[in-house]
Amino acid sequence: MSEYAKSGVDIGAKMAIIKRIKSAVNSTHSAAVLGGVGSFGGLFQLDADTILVASTDGIGTKTMLAAQTGRYRGLGHDIVNHCVNDILCQGAHPLFFMDYIAASRLDQSIIVTLIEGMAEACRAANCALLGGETAEMPGVYQPDQFDVAGTIVGVVNARDRLPTTDIEAGDVLIGLESSGPHTNGFSLIRRVLTSPPNPLFVYREWEQEVELVEAALAPHRSYLPHITAIRGQFTIKALAHITGGGFYDNIPRVLPNGLGVQIDLGSWPIPTFFTELARRGNVPEAEMYHVFNMGIGMIVIASPEQAATIMTAPLEFPRYRIGQVVKGSGVRL
Repeated sequence: MSEYAKSGVDIGAKMAIIKRIKSAVNSTHSAAVLGGVGSFGGLFQLDADTILVASTDGIGTKTMLAAQTGRYRGLGHDIVNHCVNDILCQGAHPLFFMDYIAASRLDQSIIVTLIEGMAEACRAANCALLGGETAEMPGVYQPDQFDVAGTIVGVVNARDRLPTTDIEAGDVLIGLESSGPHTNGFSLIRRVLTSPPNPLFVYREWEQEVELVEAALAPHRSYLPHITAIRGQFTIKALAHITGGGFYDNIPRVLPNGLGVQIDLGSWPIPTFFTELARRGNVPEAEMYHVFNMGIGMIVIASPEQAATIMTAPLEFPRYRIGQVVKGSGVRL
């Protein structure tokens, strides 16, 4: 049994559910629905030029670590930025966002902090926080526990839709830095941090002392400014947001049949947070790459020529050439 499964999360079961629901979901689609189940965002074509892209997600059990340590504000950024990144993978820019917060009891100060964080993230993305829902459900949620989810709608011109249809073997993978584990793997993170129960232990990162819990709760990075800068100058073929399922489940979502990727381990610096987590939790390397982003939150796929110019361009964020598209299937590490 994997360490993640011991924490109560079965990635395989999730993927099996997605396969089983495809026929039911597809039965509701009209000709305006593009693509199918499994994309980062759902696409609905309004007219020949305009496609709406929608995505919904949650913060998950990161909320429990935030509650344990009293650090809530970053959670608002987490849910907005996660959803922004998902629709970016279809080439879309956000229009509006809606939230859902549920708890056994609504704590006014916590709710206000969460919404303020969402509003900050929405302003940064030029996205309207259009509305939401709060619900008290004692008995469903345990005392002092809560859940946060959100839905985003964006728009893309049909000619700018991603992924493109010309991905081929030899195309290059460029990785963009994450800010930490983002919003994934927290059932495993909490198990490691609370066994023994001392989530505030300190490690060293880039000559600074850092609490592991502080690194874990760093807000999910938005890649909207990064991708806007890249697409404003260069042509790319696909984007893969490295979220739940890690490298193994997310990169294949944007590849055509008959193609996989080779990831070059050692081509980017793995943040100490992940190496400490693996060591203290005795988590195998392959499982780490199946659960976490390992320091790479978004992957850009481009032709070798475009990738070379992206890598040398004076862009104001780190990026790494981390692999290439190959014939076959799946992810090879």
